[in-house]
Amino acid sequence: MTDRPLIAVVDDDESVRESLPDLLREFGFAASAFASGEEFLASGCVGEVHCLILDITMHGMSGRDLQRELHRRRQAVPIVFMTAYGDQGLRPCVLEQGAIECLFKPFSDTALLRAIQTALQVE
Repeated sequence: MTDRPLIAVVDDDESVRESLPDLLREFGFAASAFASGEEFLASGCVGEVHCLILDITMHGMSGRDLQRELHRRRQAVPIVFMTAYGDQGLRPCVLEQGAIECLFKPFSDTALLRAIQTALQVE
C-alpha cells in the first residue's frame, strides 16, 4: 500500500495514457490511466483518486460529461482539464463549473505539477 496521492488520467489518446502516468510517477504520485470516462467510473477507484487529469474532448462520454456525472454522484474529485481543442473562452467556463485548471496541449511539466499541487490543496 502506498501513501502517495493517486492521480487518475482519463484520455482516449493512447500516447497520453502511456506517457502522462510515467511523468506523474516521476513527480512522486501514484498514477492510473483510463481510456474513457465510463472505464474510470467502472474502475472502483473513484473514491481513492486525489486528482483527476481529464481530457475535455473524448469519444463517448466527454470530460465535461464525466465532471457532471461525478457531481451527480456527489463524488468530489478535483479536476484538471486538458485539451488540444478550444479557445481561451473555454478555460473560464470550466473553471466556473468547478475545475481546478484547464491546460492546453501541449503544456509544460511545470504547469501540470502546479495544477496538481493546487488540486491537492483543495481536496
